[in-house]
Amino acid sequence: MRAAPAPAPTKTVAVIGGGLSGSLFALKLSRARPDYAVMVIESGRRLGRGVAYGACAPEHLLNVPVSRMEVGLSPSFAAWLEGDAAAEAMAPALAESGGDLQAAFAPRALFGQYLQARVSEALTQGGAPGLAAVRGEAVRLRLGGSATSAMSVRLADGRDLAADIVVLATGNLPPRTPDGPDGWFYDSDLFVPDPWSSDALSDVGEDDAVLLLGTGLTTVDIVLKLDAAGHSGPMLALSRRGLTPQVHAAGGAWPAFLEDALPASPLALLELLRGQIAQARDAGVPWQRVFDAARPAVPAVWRSWSLGQKRQFLRRLRPRWDIHRHRMAPRVAARFQGLVDSGRLRVASGRITGYAPAADGGVVATYHGPRGAEARFTARQVINCTGPRRDIARSGVPLIADLREQGLATPDPLGLGLETDDCALIEASGRPSARLFALGALTCPSWWEIVAVPEISVQVDRLVAKLAHEGDLAPEDHPLAPEDFLDLGAGI
Repeated sequence: MRAAPAPAPTKTVAVIGGGLSGSLFALKLSRARPDYAVMVIESGRRLGRGVAYGACAPEHLLNVPVSRMEVGLSPSFAAWLEGDAAAEAMAPALAESGGDLQAAFAPRALFGQYLQARVSEALTQGGAPGLAAVRGEAVRLRLGGSATSAMSVRLADGRDLAADIVVLATGNLPPRTPDGPDGWFYDSDLFVPDPWSSDALSDVGEDDAVLLLGTGLTTVDIVLKLDAAGHSGPMLALSRRGLTPQVHAAGGAWPAFLEDALPASPLALLELLRGQIAQARDAGVPWQRVFDAARPAVPAVWRSWSLGQKRQFLRRLRPRWDIHRHRMAPRVAARFQGLVDSGRLRVASGRITGYAPAADGGVVATYHGPRGAEARFTARQVINCTGPRRDIARSGVPLIADLREQGLATPDPLGLGLETDDCALIEASGRPSARLFALGALTCPSWWEIVAVPEISVQVDRLVAKLAHEGDLAPEDHPLAPEDFLDLGAGI
């Protein structure tokens, strides 16, 4: 007797990007609507990891404790970490936290393994409703895909995939090549444009001098990776201000305070923040708890500012906000500081003014310090650690460029990502799309900070609820309202 054919899906959703945002969304939507066909289009082999949790090394730790990495899946991340598979890798983290799993800073790769396992066990095959993986790169979107679907997604290999809804979850884009002098240098093999590419560090010799452009978390990761690989040469990390990320601290609590001050300018809120930190210090509470208390109000603050005020924040205050907001795990900070104290790593402020070939085949980088003093550093490799690019208007990513040219997506004027409303892409006409949505880093213009697991998890849940109910949400259910962030807790 022939088996009954599998039921046809009631709707097909294409999720472009198989990192954290895309995989978590696809997994949750397929569970909320088992009658949907949810396909994740990803060029990499493994879903759920992306760059953040797939291109990392054993020495790379999560920037938040285990308690902040829960995303509503079963088993929980903490329960999974208690299994035999993670025992050896978790031993140093548990030693640091005094055995408190919730407060431990786990290796970053473990979260990637955890999420990959959750997705893998949910995958279906054969075109039936459920969660499916499609290996490929989406390069174009065509409206009116067929008589039965609203769109088709063209892949680089020529395949066309029909879809009713498309969700962009491409994650962070690779760093932009600096707009610096001596353009010839950026086309040479002395320059590493993307520190997370598979061969980024392959040409770095054990004794080579290395120049790192940037002093943020990407630089911290690359410095630790080089050190773990046996590199012993000198390293210079250079940025305009020479600021490095601060370290996490445990203990204490601080009440919310920012929302009551709105509306207020960036400088006024900075003074308020400084005042709160001074009060916390007097009360014996770490300044980190003040930043954690401010975090739930950040979306409301960002939305309250004018375009000019947002520019002021990005130009003058963002660097200091970033180093206090995005912090290092204590073990990471200790290793990084140890390299500085030993003299192997130097962190400096300055601006590159030129590159010239060195006699040994390397490059001589000339830079000016904060007082205009000229200095030089001879390196065998220069690594671009300036962080993810945001200027979508100048991005050459094929799919993003195609959406932009078709008027289906609009880059924001601040160069942070794409304009969205309730995750729906804003078309060139100014209208929010009913079929095209975005998650994660692409939506920074609306929410400013939407790059960490706690925020992304909230955003995913809200979009799942919207699409699972086919848009039938009450106005008061607007996603990512301040109250959604009230339980993000310490260490975010």
